[in-house]
Amino acid sequence: MAPTSFLPHLLFILVISSINSSFSLPTFFPRAPQQSLAQSSTKTTNKNSKLPYTAHYFPQQLDHFTFKPNSYKIFYQKYLINSTFWDQGPTRAAPIFVYTGNEGDIEWFASNTGFMMDIAPKFRALLVFIEHRFYGESLPFGKDSHKSAEKLGYLSSSQALADYAVLIRSLKQNLSAEASPVVVFGGSYGGMLAAWFRMKYPHIAIGALASSAPILQFDDITPWSSFYDAVSQDYKEESNNCYEVIKGSWDELMAVAEQKDGLLKLSKTFKTCKSLHSVYSVRDWLSTAFTYTAMVDYPTKADFMAPLPAYPIKEMCKIIDGFPAGTNKLTKVFSAASLYYNYSGTHQCFDLENGTDAHGLDGWDWQACTEMVMPMTVSNKSMFPPSTYNSKDFEEECVQKYGVRPRPHWITTEFGGYKIKQVLKRYGSNIIFSNGMRDPWSRGGVLEKISSSITALVTEEGAHHLDFRSATKEDPKWLVEQRKQEMEIIQSWIDQYHADLKDSSMNQ
Repeated sequence: MAPTSFLPHLLFILVISSINSSFSLPTFFPRAPQQSLAQSSTKTTNKNSKLPYTAHYFPQQLDHFTFKPNSYKIFYQKYLINSTFWDQGPTRAAPIFVYTGNEGDIEWFASNTGFMMDIAPKFRALLVFIEHRFYGESLPFGKDSHKSAEKLGYLSSSQALADYAVLIRSLKQNLSAEASPVVVFGGSYGGMLAAWFRMKYPHIAIGALASSAPILQFDDITPWSSFYDAVSQDYKEESNNCYEVIKGSWDELMAVAEQKDGLLKLSKTFKTCKSLHSVYSVRDWLSTAFTYTAMVDYPTKADFMAPLPAYPIKEMCKIIDGFPAGTNKLTKVFSAASLYYNYSGTHQCFDLENGTDAHGLDGWDWQACTEMVMPMTVSNKSMFPPSTYNSKDFEEECVQKYGVRPRPHWITTEFGGYKIKQVLKRYGSNIIFSNGMRDPWSRGGVLEKISSSITALVTEEGAHHLDFRSATKEDPKWLVEQRKQEMEIIQSWIDQYHADLKDSSMNQ
């Protein structure tokens, strides 16, 4: 899940902030297929030419749940396909692996989900990545898609899941692959969608791998302070001094801001491209760096949220702990945050107050103001400034921005969440919930096995959907083992599917 000063992004990145606090909370991834794969116009864009996928555009219905004339408006939903390893033998029953797109360009998620490409040869699978409506190029109203509540009203998780269901069924029919089992994959918000898809459309997908999916982050199921407590724990476990420096930097930041020419001093300390207008821009910039680094504290070099070295929290704390005695805290935290923003060393200055919507935050703000309401607070034991959550203030901000009021209990009504083990044990099956405890989103995930077919794979050193990244020679043994377990479980689903199919044909 890219930062925003209004509402966080997941999930990538899914949180909300209190208006009473100035602290901004975060939100948190070839061979061309045969002609028969195209359901509409097909093209491969230059900017994505390095990805081993071809881009297709499916004529998708605007509204799946009403029968008004405007419900039948068509928009073109982007999806990516790789058929390199797909076994198109006489049975046409090799699996189809589908990624349920998150809040952003689908290429971004495809390029950061190498696990699916890694395992495709073993399973002889067709790979499909479907873009979420209102993100990337899948804009029902073009450039005006985010400009009014009337248009954004068609942006919801339920509409997105229905999109995926319609597209998958059409794709299978066009490929004469109706016997092919479908397994859905998703990370972060996409992981939530994958799990919910399996629950809502079990006749379309035989199973789901939901990585870092905080489906329990709603209502009061998970303690509201758990996210930032987890971030703080990551730094404290690495270095208590590092944790204390970050925790103490906020007061020092505010003290400098209150001085004469304080913002000018901060502009120099933080090497801003333009003079600062608000101290809170610095606070948000720092908190984003520390929070996202915790999310992507991977054991190998990566370029997901930003280019980073292996174990970036360790490297940040080395920077902070390496300064000589007497160095002020702001110099230390600036240098540490620069690891996140400037690991490549190419930036001479930083633009703290003119962020761009790199990963679809315009759409995410709407979702957070309607159904994806995840209350978050910051406790006193956190290394961040204390922050509370006020539902009335949050509601008023959403009314002012969009003219709509949040439905804080809708997700748990639509998909469940309370007594998840008891409920899913009765009616659910074939879901893997994978979580790494270094990832602060893990606290809102399913961390215990629910049944023989709904399992939780929890790794102490894992980070935000780390298992979905491409395998490398540097991967630790526990990560190799986790992916092996996931593959074995998916294989068991496919084997059972084919066994059931065989039994069904014999009994006809």
